[in-house]
Amino acid sequence: MNDPRIGRREWLQRAARAGASIAAVGGLGWALHGRNLPSPGPMAPPGHVFPDWSIPDAPPRLAIVTGRDRVETLHRALAALGGIERFIRPGDRVVVKPNIGFATPAELGATSHPDVVRALVRRCVAAGAASVVVTDYPVNDPDSTFELTGIAQATREAGGRVVLPREDRFRNATLGGAQLIRDWPILAQPFDGVTKVIGLCPVKDHVRSGATLTLKNWYGLLGGRRNLFHQQIHDIIAELAMLVRPTLSILDGTRSMMTNGPTGGSQGDLKDTLTLIAGTDPVAVDAFGATLLDRRPEDIPWLAKAAAAGAGTTDWASLNPIRVAVD
Repeated sequence: MNDPRIGRREWLQRAARAGASIAAVGGLGWALHGRNLPSPGPMAPPGHVFPDWSIPDAPPRLAIVTGRDRVETLHRALAALGGIERFIRPGDRVVVKPNIGFATPAELGATSHPDVVRALVRRCVAAGAASVVVTDYPVNDPDSTFELTGIAQATREAGGRVVLPREDRFRNATLGGAQLIRDWPILAQPFDGVTKVIGLCPVKDHVRSGATLTLKNWYGLLGGRRNLFHQQIHDIIAELAMLVRPTLSILDGTRSMMTNGPTGGSQGDLKDTLTLIAGTDPVAVDAFGATLLDRRPEDIPWLAKAAAAGAGTTDWASLNPIRVAVD
């Protein structure tokens, strides 16, 4: 993957032709997933890892938009929630955190789609954001993963900036009251001085957690041997829900990964569910997102844990979601 003789186009062709290539990438990824990063930065005081980036709790809080065009459904969801101007003001410094975990093309559904990243970054820039950073800590080699997924190019085209997870961008941190996020390296530097944070994730099955949705997406901020948390996956996701209080959560269920998540590798793993969900309550966003995988919120233990911790509600219907259908 790091061989300079192999171009992005050839990688896309190989990935599309052969599921075996995807499996090989995945095998490399699990090895990299457990690598240990040094922790050059200071430990954050307990309970003060990140500021609270959420906006005042007021309706509308949840939008559910159906349609085949994921960019159009994004625009309609933002409009239903009051417009991008409700979330991004002139001068804001914004981080968009997509799911960029695996070095696979967007068509395989294992990562956020570059079209949505491009559209979202453009909307933030148009709203007057002073800067828009796109960051994540992929399982696979970050440079190759950002390029192969198309997210690096999409970010640049939209006027944003990619920040890769270099070693000096991690800091050890302790989340107040947490059992797992204690003196643990977190991808913190890209969030320095940031005023708004948007989480963006595709809907995916997950062999351990039951589903990858917006709260699971914050797993990409964990450094170190984060695979150690797999044995307590529901607890770590609940802690991540308290670690990051985003301004907006966006869940792309246009084409959901129904089986073999989180990596998938075949079109047979995907299903047209034609829905995009956005809201200010990430637990509610994810609770509805679980239904796209034919699961009830109570089938995903970390949802109840996150709700009990105070991150939101699993009773998404109680938020009186705005529903929009795009022809």
